[in-house]
Amino acid sequence: MIGIQAIGTYIPSGRIDNRLKTAKFEIDETFLTEKTGALRSAVKAEDEDTSDLCCKAFYDLQQKTGLQPGRIECAVVCTQNPDNRGLPHTSAIVHGKLGLPESCAVFDISLGCSGFVYGLSVIQAFMQANGFTTGVLFTADPYSKIVNPEDKNTSLLFGDGAAATLIGNDPVWTTGKFLFGSQGKEHASIRIGTPDGKLEMNGRAVFSFSATVVPKNILAMLESNRLTVEDIDLFALHQGSRYIVDTIKKKLAVEDRKAPFVAADYGNTVSSSIPLILSDPGNASCSTVVIAGFGVGLSWASTVLFKVNKGK
Repeated sequence: MIGIQAIGTYIPSGRIDNRLKTAKFEIDETFLTEKTGALRSAVKAEDEDTSDLCCKAFYDLQQKTGLQPGRIECAVVCTQNPDNRGLPHTSAIVHGKLGLPESCAVFDISLGCSGFVYGLSVIQAFMQANGFTTGVLFTADPYSKIVNPEDKNTSLLFGDGAAATLIGNDPVWTTGKFLFGSQGKEHASIRIGTPDGKLEMNGRAVFSFSATVVPKNILAMLESNRLTVEDIDLFALHQGSRYIVDTIKKKLAVEDRKAPFVAADYGNTVSSSIPLILSDPGNASCSTVVIAGFGVGLSWASTVLFKVNKGK
């Protein structure tokens, strides 16, 4: 039996104070507190690349677990903002920087906001198919590379961060059945659409998708796992924005404390937003957790995590 054994995280110390942009964008602070939710956005240093964020998350994981690089049998990097425009794959660069064994399998997954949930399914299936017991799922998508600071729709939302999730045979959480979905015809809702390689987003379309599709997906996933909303201790929802998180929990009739928005100080960290929630020590006692990622693609995925009873 393999599952999530531990999570290391990294959020850069650099911050952009979004409250200083209210005059430029003709908004007030209420827009930030109630809509985007991101009062400040984390931003990586100029000399930090995606692989560096992954490595720093790994060092945190190492500090928590004592994990030695030589034990790692596979490493998967989920990102859409790779080093060197993706050639070579960022996982190869991480492999070199961390000194992982030559026998270690590494590859990238190109997914955004749903990437952690998809990646969790992919790495577990890959490990089980090959008899591996120790793997790491890296998530790092520094949108500061592509966000236009003059764009109100994106510059007030996204922040940089990374996570390194240890998948092993002594898990804290195991996964239930997954449920996935895509609306490829709506792919232009979040895209690189400008000649200078900057991000464009149709905020209204993304909100409408999140508010209608995601709650239905979560309910269907719960039904497939023979669970109800009332059975869940925590809903770790992708931190798209405060308004999106609030809307989803209202649609599901979930108490505020069970579906927190926690990204006010660092912003939407894309595929790392869910593992950042799971790594919070305050959530360690949660026995049954829904994780749901949704966004770029448009793509979505959800599953349920079950706490392993170490006493049995």
